[in-house]
Amino acid sequence: MPEATGVIHDIGYQRYTGPRLGRRQVFGALYGHGVRTVFGLGRSAKAKIFPWLVVAVVTVVAAGLTAVRSQIGQVVMTYAQFADAMSWLVIFFAAVAAPELVSRDLRSGVLPLYFSRPLPRGDYALAKLLALVTSLWLLLGGPQLVMFLGAAFTTSKGMRGVWDELLDLLPGLLYAGLWAVVFASIALLVASLTGKRAFAAGGIVAVFLMTTPVVGVLNIMPSRTVNELSFLASPSTLVGGVGNWALGDKLTQGRGGMPIGDFGPVYAVVAVLLVAACVSLLLLRYRKVAAR
Repeated sequence: MPEATGVIHDIGYQRYTGPRLGRRQVFGALYGHGVRTVFGLGRSAKAKIFPWLVVAVVTVVAAGLTAVRSQIGQVVMTYAQFADAMSWLVIFFAAVAAPELVSRDLRSGVLPLYFSRPLPRGDYALAKLLALVTSLWLLLGGPQLVMFLGAAFTTSKGMRGVWDELLDLLPGLLYAGLWAVVFASIALLVASLTGKRAFAAGGIVAVFLMTTPVVGVLNIMPSRTVNELSFLASPSTLVGGVGNWALGDKLTQGRGGMPIGDFGPVYAVVAVLLVAACVSLLLLRYRKVAAR
């Protein structure tokens, strides 16, 4: 019987000799991929339909407001008011985007690959959160830039008018950032709880919409203090309360705004605590997922 012999075939594998990137580059790549995922870039045409439909809607609204302002010579809606008016679209946009960022990875079981060196567990969650915050901010901030450019090119006050318009734009962008941070923190936390995107999207919408009736119930209570604090019960009205306190007439245009009394600082503190709690729970969630 002939003696068995082994044969080694050279199929071209070679040792990697290129640069070895570290934690910062991995975080940046994950963040960039997250932003692209939200807007469907690099994916199928079907994945692009909803995000770019929403982008088109907010851009058309901004262009319409700009056109009306150029005709009548008056501000129809401030930049901060635009963020308020488009907040309902942000809810549905976040409900679709957040599951795309995290639920798919949970379902496909690829997290052990992400959590291998040099990416710590918390970096994955923070990169995804930052990607969603950036995307929501661009969704609200981009149309505001359209409004600004329209106003800047049609102003009759020269550079002084452009400067005044810029001073109005900056608070609007900051307010859009507040919407983005609060909504992204809540949406990503809810989405991280399940690998099924439909369940995650439904849970996110439920969190935002089912808390709104609570505000209505508290608003009809006989206590004035309860009425003024009632807007804390919903993320949407919570952000509105912070904006009402921090921006004043830039948001309300002298129309009174939310009746929050002197509790503006309370709204700001609650918003910060809400974001901190969501981020902490998100990090804890991925620490447990990675430990399985």
